[in-house]
Amino acid sequence: MNKLKLLLLAIGAFFMTEANAQELLIINSPENLKCNDSVWVFTPQSQKPHATLIFLHGWSGSYRNLGDKFDVQAICDRTGFRIITPDGFYNGWYVNNTDPEKMQLRDFFNEELIPQLYEKYDLNPETTFIDGLSMGGHGAINIFIDNHDKFRAAGSMSGVLNLNTGRLQDELRKVFGDKMEERLTSESAVTNAKKIAGSDKIILISCAYRDFYFKCSEEFAKVCNELKIPYIRTDSPGTHSWKFWEFALDQHLWYFQRILDGAEMGY
Repeated sequence: MNKLKLLLLAIGAFFMTEANAQELLIINSPENLKCNDSVWVFTPQSQKPHATLIFLHGWSGSYRNLGDKFDVQAICDRTGFRIITPDGFYNGWYVNNTDPEKMQLRDFFNEELIPQLYEKYDLNPETTFIDGLSMGGHGAINIFIDNHDKFRAAGSMSGVLNLNTGRLQDELRKVFGDKMEERLTSESAVTNAKKIAGSDKIILISCAYRDFYFKCSEEFAKVCNELKIPYIRTDSPGTHSWKFWEFALDQHLWYFQRILDGAEMGY
């Protein structure tokens, strides 16, 4: 066992800030990841969280992205949501690498991360949500589909909901290898949506209409409509940017709170 692993084990797999509101979990995953996953957990101060949002970052990002860009602690304190930001790695795409000797990220989320979060934080599927931006929007919808019984609703912001978009194909090839053409389709949220046809759980789809992934949101909404999956789609001015995602995060948390409150959702 190397010194780094000993250190991670010695600190008990988490670090608490002095305010006891932020926690860094280190999850060791020798089988699925062949490494550790870092997970940043933000908990509301001075109140018990009444809901939990698992938020997935975009391509080239890390578990630190959301906390580095926004005052996530203030968002938690204002909304009462616990916000959890796992690492999907620079080019992970929240899928299993075609090479079994490399990262099996989707299996890690389904078999390790979500069950461990459920156990540690005593999560409730009635008050647990998943969301993400760009690559993370793709991941959030697929993980939601895989774990439909563990989430109340899901969201996608500027999500790459159809991997056949012509962007970042060289990066995707590093994950899909010689199965590239087949897996671009089989791993896309627009393909996997059929697994939850007729669902009563809502999906939020937000994208700026000057975003190069805007077509993905249009396609996914069309599929949801055909499959009778309830969704709310919001198109706004803007681009594929943190400015838009700040707006979208606030919007999605507002919708998630209305779902929790049983408030009117327009249908």
